[in-house]
Amino acid sequence: MIGSIKGKIVLKTDKFLIVEAGNVGYKVNISSDTLSQTHKTNTEIFLFIHTHVREDSLDLYGFLDYKELEFFEMLINVSGIGPKGALAILGITTLETLKKAIATSDTSYLTKISGIGKKTAEKIIIELRDKVGKENNNISLKEELDALEALKSLGYSQVEAREALKNVSPDLDTNKKIKEALKILGGK
Repeated sequence: MIGSIKGKIVLKTDKFLIVEAGNVGYKVNISSDTLSQTHKTNTEIFLFIHTHVREDSLDLYGFLDYKELEFFEMLINVSGIGPKGALAILGITTLETLKKAIATSDTSYLTKISGIGKKTAEKIIIELRDKVGKENNNISLKEELDALEALKSLGYSQVEAREALKNVSPDLDTNKKIKEALKILGGK
């Protein structure tokens, strides 16, 4: 199995990279978060890899951070969540926010992710709550949800609002989160 890859980005799309290592180009599926952190083509990159083998294909999924790879592997072990679904979940918000949502059994946060219904959100929580750690048990996502809803009411799409909130400190109160997110959105 391929555990990591280091090479030059020769092609960058919105769903995958082609990374050339040892004169071989590897198609590596990545999350939107990883995509936003990668550089232009012809630059070096190091990715941790999950090799997904099926009867009819062999797919590579790449991550800049090992913790993200571990969480991805936990997600795909949940019944009904495949690798592409897990990538979509990881790409929607920060890893810490996802862990907080699971640790606090916040199904309302998880169901805001496109393609995740209430039953799937409950299944993710039941199967992963104990695995994500006890450190997040007393943290509420109410401020995060309030900030998201406020940005949406100002005319931003859910994707734009989530992307902006990813770059805002989770320690801020709701009003400060909104202000910082607006600065980020205004800079685009």
